[in-house]
Amino acid sequence: MEQVKKTKYKWKRWLNYQSIVQQVPYLLFLAALAVLYIYNGHNADKMIRRTTKAGNELKDLQSEYKSVTGDVLLRSRQSELVEAVKPLGLQQLATEPTVLVDSTKEE
Repeated sequence: MEQVKKTKYKWKRWLNYQSIVQQVPYLLFLAALAVLYIYNGHNADKMIRRTTKAGNELKDLQSEYKSVTGDVLLRSRQSELVEAVKPLGLQQLATEPTVLVDSTKEE
């Protein structure tokens, strides 16, 4: 019988007004930790979404860069340049360029 009274006494000790009031700061601390935990989870999800979006943008920009550099290399070939400047009336040189030398300058 005495053992039953001791357990009842322990529960009464935890459920009285004074002990509950003493536990309020601890409960508020636990609530603050729970809020921080939830915030951290949401923040991590947002960061993952941003990282994925930036990775996709990077892949798009890399493919665009490769296609543009390929076009530039294709257009910079001599045969392509000749075709591009024909409407302007320009032609490729048939003879070597003449080198001019300053005759007044002594060597």
